[in-house]
Amino acid sequence: MTNRLRTEIREEEVEKELIVEEKKPEKEISENALWQLFKKNVNAERATSALPFVLFLAFLGMIYIGNMHLAEKSIRDIDKMGKEVKELTWDYKTAKAELAYKSTLSEVAKRVDTLGIKESIEPPQRLKAQEVRDGH
Repeated sequence: MTNRLRTEIREEEVEKELIVEEKKPEKEISENALWQLFKKNVNAERATSALPFVLFLAFLGMIYIGNMHLAEKSIRDIDKMGKEVKELTWDYKTAKAELAYKSTLSEVAKRVDTLGIKESIEPPQRLKAQEVRDGH
């Protein structure tokens, strides 16, 4: 004969262990939670039906990336053109200053002197035209 009380206690302990195990839901996390999501919810038919949308999103992403590259290239070109405009402005101002200097009376006299032409000493005279009368 076995002790009945002892067997009842053991049975209760086993039941408590089962209840405790039932209360704790076991979460099986595999390598990746995202992988679990795909593993449970995605099958070949759903993946095939979602393929056009995924391709559309990929296309939009490519357009976005291309647009960013185009914008950056445009900004670089604008900066390059701005630098060229500044350089040409400096060239223009330098040429204008040289022309103003070379067109002064003393500089013109120096250049013309080598050709044998001399500056006149007499002031200019005003010529008056006479009216021609035809007989009328």
